[in-house]
Amino acid sequence: MLPSFLLSLREGLEAALVIGIVLSAVRQMRRLDTSPAVSRKLSLTVWMGAGSAALLSLIAAILLTGLGLELKDPAEAIFEAITMVLAAGVLTWMVFWMNGHARNLKSDLESGVQRISGGGRWSLFSLAFLAVLREGLELALYLAAATLTSTASQTITGALLGLATAAFLGWSLFATSVRLDLRRFFQVTGILLIFFAAGLVAHSLHEFNELGWIPGVIEHVWDASPILSDRSAVGLVLATLFGYSSSPSLTELLAYAAYFMAVLLGLGLAGRRSAPAQRGHA
Repeated sequence: MLPSFLLSLREGLEAALVIGIVLSAVRQMRRLDTSPAVSRKLSLTVWMGAGSAALLSLIAAILLTGLGLELKDPAEAIFEAITMVLAAGVLTWMVFWMNGHARNLKSDLESGVQRISGGGRWSLFSLAFLAVLREGLELALYLAAATLTSTASQTITGALLGLATAAFLGWSLFATSVRLDLRRFFQVTGILLIFFAAGLVAHSLHEFNELGWIPGVIEHVWDASPILSDRSAVGLVLATLFGYSSSPSLTELLAYAAYFMAVLLGLGLAGRRSAPAQRGHA
């Protein structure tokens, strides 16, 4: 439940921030127009775009999850392995993207609203729709992958709690004086999600090992089952959140380590490149 909660909280908060920022920009544009009807139509257009994207994302999540539950081996193992790899890849891209754009997210969206203001309600609908759809489809893929390492009920419960918390935080940020350090929030959740993505990579290698597509080299590097089995309550939490395995193969360990090294190196290089640009804007 914890991974789905964390994923839904992060993606839901991003979507809530997008809608809040767009609505704030629309309110600023309203002051130039004295017609209350026009103001209501613009806000309704934003909500229609966001709602349509949320509905489409829900359908995608149901289809992905249903497909995974209906398949039988070896198709099930292939689906699980590919879904986990895709989810880890998109999750990693999202962490890198937010790491570079969190600081300017508000100004970028506001300038986008200003640019499309002359395009009518359809342009505003498209902005809200595409912004929320990106978050929704990413979440649908993540939840489908999370369902493969947990139960459907736990995944759904965690997702609903995460989305509810995100909605509350989003409302609090824009309706009250609450201030949240978004950059710090995304940094902390980004670290946790990197662990989750590494676990997905390791799980996918386990499936590929069972399919015989990638050899395990050493099938069981160690066996920690007597100490902490990955089927115990604590082991299941660690397996779901961090990809823990009490008896991993050598290729699982190598994939886990290689993923971490690649991500840390990539984030380090991205930080060095962004530092001169930030000093230039200072």
